[in-house]
Amino acid sequence: MSMLTPPGMGGQYRITGDKYPRMRRPRRRARRVLAVVATLTVLGTAGWGTLQLIDVFSGGDGDKASAAGPKADCATKASPSPGAAKVLPEPRRITVNVFNATTRAGLAKQTADELKKRGFRIGDVGNAAAEFDKKVKGIGLLLGPASARDTALPVLAAQLTGAEPRTDAARKDTTLDLVIGDRFRTLTPTTTAAQTLTNLKTPPPTDKSTC
Repeated sequence: MSMLTPPGMGGQYRITGDKYPRMRRPRRRARRVLAVVATLTVLGTAGWGTLQLIDVFSGGDGDKASAAGPKADCATKASPSPGAAKVLPEPRRITVNVFNATTRAGLAKQTADELKKRGFRIGDVGNAAAEFDKKVKGIGLLLGPASARDTALPVLAAQLTGAEPRTDAARKDTTLDLVIGDRFRTLTPTTTAAQTLTNLKTPPPTDKSTC
């Protein structure tokens, strides 16, 4: 019997050898808790990293787009549509009377000949009436009926940049008058006049978004 065996105890209670029982609680529960915590930490870190990668490759605009709402998305997708083309009469359908209100002789005929080369029909050519003679200080006046405001007058105005267009509601015929003023030098170059007419016929695009 070992010296460590209490008196009166023997048999199965006998302590033999050099190993002794350890009276400690098992560590299995603590190890399980630590394993769960470690797993959750790894999963959380992996999830955060995944979100960061998504944000980088998407440009970081996901939250902004969500905050802006459907209107911002619609504005991005909306594209302008061409405006309706404006119909203007051809020069051959416009009759122009050319009058000289300056002291320079020959301007009316010279200008009328140039307009004829550009396709206009020429009516009366001569000196301006008393109400305009030597009283037009600008480049010139363009006179016509109210119906020509957005049709024939813009076509003629393209040939004489800076001229003042006027309409007369009492005027019944469809002819136009070009009254040459003191500042007149020459008609607008044909290429510039043609570009002006193109711009008039093709208005800027309009946005047809229904958002």
